[in-house]
Amino acid sequence: MSKQTYKVGFFFRRQFTMAAAEAPADIKNIFNRYSDECGVMSVEKLHHFLIEVQKEKNASLEDAQIIINNHGDPKHTGLHLDAFFKSLFSDINPPIDPKLGIHHDMTAPLSHYYIYTGHNSYLTGNQLSSDCSVVPIIQALQRGVRVIELDIWPNSDKDDIDVLHGRTLTAPVALVKCLRSIKEHAFSASEYPVVITLEDHLTPDLQEKVAEMITQTFGDMLFAPSECLKELPSPESLKKRVLISTKPPKEYLLSKEVKEKDDLKKDAEHNVDEGEDDEDDEGDSKSEKSATSEYKRLIAIHAGKGKGGLSDWLRVDPNKVRRLSLSEQELERAVDTRGKEIIRFTQQNLLRIYPKGIRVDSSNYDPLVGWMHGAQMVAFNMQGYGRSLWLMHGMFRANGGCGYVKKPDLLLRAGSNNEVFNPTTNFPVKTTLKVTLYMGDGWDKDFDQTHFDTYSPPDFYAKVGVAGVPADEVKNKTKTMDDNWIPSWDEQFEFPLTVPELALLRIKVLDYNLSDKDEFAGQTCLHVAELRQGIRAVPLYDRKGEKYSSVKLLMRFEFI
Repeated sequence: MSKQTYKVGFFFRRQFTMAAAEAPADIKNIFNRYSDECGVMSVEKLHHFLIEVQKEKNASLEDAQIIINNHGDPKHTGLHLDAFFKSLFSDINPPIDPKLGIHHDMTAPLSHYYIYTGHNSYLTGNQLSSDCSVVPIIQALQRGVRVIELDIWPNSDKDDIDVLHGRTLTAPVALVKCLRSIKEHAFSASEYPVVITLEDHLTPDLQEKVAEMITQTFGDMLFAPSECLKELPSPESLKKRVLISTKPPKEYLLSKEVKEKDDLKKDAEHNVDEGEDDEDDEGDSKSEKSATSEYKRLIAIHAGKGKGGLSDWLRVDPNKVRRLSLSEQELERAVDTRGKEIIRFTQQNLLRIYPKGIRVDSSNYDPLVGWMHGAQMVAFNMQGYGRSLWLMHGMFRANGGCGYVKKPDLLLRAGSNNEVFNPTTNFPVKTTLKVTLYMGDGWDKDFDQTHFDTYSPPDFYAKVGVAGVPADEVKNKTKTMDDNWIPSWDEQFEFPLTVPELALLRIKVLDYNLSDKDEFAGQTCLHVAELRQGIRAVPLYDRKGEKYSSVKLLMRFEFI
């Protein structure tokens, strides 16, 4: 509670009425510029406004007429100021053009895309004691997540397969239930392929049982190439297909011996994930040939680190593509000395990054480190709400929310002398994003009157910043608007961007509290490359990333 008002030693409830939102001065000035002497904006003038201010080069008179039909006064042939303001602040004017849909080239290899990736996708809460369930898997798929991770272990009777976080108190869920849920919901949000990454702790006989389950569950949906891939297929060619990715099976006794040694090491580091990549390198030994052939046949994308160190892990094989997994700490260490090798590797192969094991609360890490080095699968705990996950949500709202976002060309090409992109380079400014935050509205509809302050309206302020390459990272803050459900900040910020292709605009609104922690009041994250110029109504989301019904910001975006 930020404020308390006293009267003769007793609290009293302050009486206040809700004012209607009023158009900011800049909006009034623009309206005057495009309206006639009677204060009406005609369809022709509105058309000019859409082209000149909103930068909608393809806007038609019909588009302008639709706006007038939806918001205009039937007595007039155009818009008066209040109707014009309401049209700008309405749901039909979002910052990302809904007409864009899926607009990236989807015919390139999978390695050319950022892919919406989950970590321990079956967990309902923390990493140590929460339940394992199909519910978070279904929720992830419905949000557009395209990579689902399952840790598979023998059940207590050693005759079936469970999904759980090994060596923890997490309650298991049957693998077959997870597979059936994936099949049912895989393409509810996107037609593009779903990858199931398996962290395998099974004996050969149970691997054979997994192969049977996968085959029976997915049937023709399963993409299982007859030989090791030399190049990854495209998302377009894999529409409505499911792919399995894990390490190829080894002879059990050898595998068990190596795994026991690795498990001891991982437990000591509190890093109990990713058994999949810590086996010996794949070879042509007789023991491997005797391994579970059907299980191996179903693996579309082979995973593995090999025997050597980082240099060997990042080796590019022209005859075979694969997936490599690194922990967030391994990535942070690797980018200091092998940053360019990582980018070269990700131009052809897949790189998956996963949270360090001590994140038992299911928190997440900064995804930009992986993204700016070309990592396609930046694996997140989808229940780990906070700044990092909001960045993830913002990234994958791009490209129609299909779960695949084309990587910038600068990460996909090699220049002279085989040089590749270096995100720490001080590049010249390519463009400047100018952001005007006019005002906000809708909290009185989505929140109880006493939610923020019992005795007075809230004191809202906004944080506005950019996440991206180090040179583009910046944070700003507005003034605090005291006692107002409809804050009118009317402030401008300029963000010089050297690599706008990797920039995300972050916005967070809080209620200021003098004696306590400032209270969360909404957030959003927008991919700069997808932003529409002009005056836009920006919806805000809650901590979990669910859109509020009414809360919006009125903002203007300009590229200088």
